[in-house]
Parts: sequence; C-alpha cells; structure tokens
Amino acid sequence: MQIQINTDKTIERHSGLDEHVQTVVSNALQRFGEQITRIEVHLSDNLGQKSADGDNRCLMEARLTGLQPIAVSDHAATLHQAISGATDKLKRAVDSAVGKLHDNKRHAAGVGAVSAAVVADEE
Repeated sequence: MQIQINTDKTIERHSGLDEHVQTVVSNALQRFGEQITRIEVHLSDNLGQKSADGDNRCLMEARLTGLQPIAVSDHAATLHQAISGATDKLKRAVDSAVGKLHDNKRHAAGVGAVSAAVVADEE
C-alpha cells in the first residue's frame, strides 16, 4: 500500500508529519493492504474560511483493486485530529465497500450453485 501525502501552502510539511500520517494510516488499514493500491492524503488549513468543525482539513482517497476510489474528509481543530478522524472514516468506508464486494461475489456464487442444483434435480 502506497501512501502519498500532499499539503497546501498553509501546511509546513516535515518528516515528523509524514511519519505520523504513514503510521496512523498504515496501522488502521493494514488488514486491507493487498486490496488497497494507493492512498492519497491531502492536508490543508482553511484559516481564511469559517468552519464550524475546525480549520484543519484532511481529505483521504483510497484506490482499491476492482472498486471505484473511496474519498472521505474530516475537519478538526488540530491537524492530528483531522488525520485521525479521516482515517477512522476511511477505515469504515473501505470495510463497507470490501464487505459489499465479498457479499456480491458470495451471492453470485450461491445463485450459480443453487441454479446448478435445481438443474441437476430436474434431470
């Protein structure tokens, strides 16, 4: 799983921030590691804009094999809180998408098996 970090001009990017993002995201999403090809993290500070949830924003987009990209965002008072909030949202969204994909595959396999059993019974 590749994690790409982007910041706007209001965020000072440094190795500590990169390391924090890598650690939080990797730990939260490691069980989906083979299904997620890339995660893009966009960090910004909307200081000039009024936001009831906070000025710091973290937008995350996960690219999964066989699925459309999944994007989530979180606003918070601090950048670390926004990263944590977006990571939690992304984990739930990926879990849901992967679960639906497996359910659809299981359902499709079950329908085929039932159809084959019905045909076998009729012969």
